[in-house]
Amino acid sequence: MPDAGNNRPTFPKYDYDEYPKTLAPDDFWGQVRRTVNGSPIGDEQIAMIVEAVRSGLSFDMSDGLLDVACGNGALSKEFFADVATFYGVDSSEYLIQVAKTNFARPPDFSFDRLSINELFADSTENHRITKALCYGSFSYFSHDDASLLIYKSPIKFPNLSKLYLGNLPDKDRAHKYYLESDIDNDLLNQHRSQIGIWRSKSELIELAVSAGWSCEVRVMASTFFASHYRFDAILSRPTIRK
Repeated sequence: MPDAGNNRPTFPKYDYDEYPKTLAPDDFWGQVRRTVNGSPIGDEQIAMIVEAVRSGLSFDMSDGLLDVACGNGALSKEFFADVATFYGVDSSEYLIQVAKTNFARPPDFSFDRLSINELFADSTENHRITKALCYGSFSYFSHDDASLLIYKSPIKFPNLSKLYLGNLPDKDRAHKYYLESDIDNDLLNQHRSQIGIWRSKSELIELAVSAGWSCEVRVMASTFFASHYRFDAILSRPTIRK
């Protein structure tokens, strides 16, 4: 997850796997780049994220929560008290080990190292998952992987009713991040860049609707550190529990 700021990064720059290893083992927010100018964001900012996700996913104590690209689990663990079961997956072996060491509570609250492709490679349906979260990571998925998550989640998880995509970089407001109006489109379309792929709200809604979801877009309050160039999307669909 990117550092906030206004300096244009050089791309491709994809240090998701290696960068966390350079930090202290307990620098949980630094490891996942939930930072401003290199310093972890404050507790009040984390509280805003937690409240936004809780509001968007409308948790029930019977829910099973899937956290896709969960990083080190520092955010994930904030929702353990809201759900019956939790399953977090991430492609980084290092971050998943941090999550297992510090936050896992097996068997009901667990983490595994899995990529998006690996998550959906097994066609076995999982009926326990009812809500899903992907916070601050969706922009780092390739277009193919992003489509895989949007299209295949309802098939893999038949009881999935809501998918929360958080902290998405808004293409229509990229100039507020880079402080210039003429921005190279290649920079905005690189999933391995420091910010990842920038999508407009309309593009994200179109992708969601094409896969059978309804989509609500929300913008955080102006006091949130990234509200000037990011938005959240809550994807919803009716389900019949089996």
